[in-house]
Amino acid sequence: MKLLYTGKTKNVFDNEDSSGNYTLKLKDTATGKDGVFDPGENTVGLTIDGLGIESLKLSSYFFELLKKEGIATHYVSSNIDEAEMIVKPATIFGKGLEFVCRFKADGSFIRRYGDYISFGEDLSGLVEVTLKSDEKGDPPATRDTLEALKILTADEFIHCKYLTRKIAKIINEALKEKSISLADIKFEFGKDKDGTIMLIDEISGGCMRAYKDGAIISPLELTKLVL
Repeated sequence: MKLLYTGKTKNVFDNEDSSGNYTLKLKDTATGKDGVFDPGENTVGLTIDGLGIESLKLSSYFFELLKKEGIATHYVSSNIDEAEMIVKPATIFGKGLEFVCRFKADGSFIRRYGDYISFGEDLSGLVEVTLKSDEKGDPPATRDTLEALKILTADEFIHCKYLTRKIAKIINEALKEKSISLADIKFEFGKDKDGTIMLIDEISGGCMRAYKDGAIISPLELTKLVL
């Protein structure tokens, strides 16, 4: 396979075969700061042995769940032992966007708007969009800004926002069955070769803030609790 991209929590390879598919190899790293996990951080904060495999297990579980719901994703299959996910190639929006669905006020939302809301207050599936840029701290962007920058159209924005809420609701309900409370979760979208918008990247504990009995759950523990 040909290495295409080296990321904080995964590497991307071109399979260089007739399928045209790519391989995501998940790492044992998680974003955070000073050794503490935080999905909102832009740097690798810690390494957890076995995290890549456990993240793939959870991602595969959720992607299969979304497949049953008829939601388009880039997921094809997984090789759990190798922490590898086979995916369809996707064209991203601009240099990458993150759609964050917030059920509770937490993380960067509190840091930005703490004068108006308290930690843990209900946000009813509020959707925010940020530009993927470690250097600029993932700046938030409105629909008008994204249109002006020609990153996506108004219709594409509306559809991605709709998908964000729909997918987040499905995952939230699945977690509730395990007595887990989802505070927020982030997604990325791209287009397949036919222009269909689909969910890409992973759906693991590293992409969300989840709580059980009032305590935040680590990415490794989340897989164990769900599966």
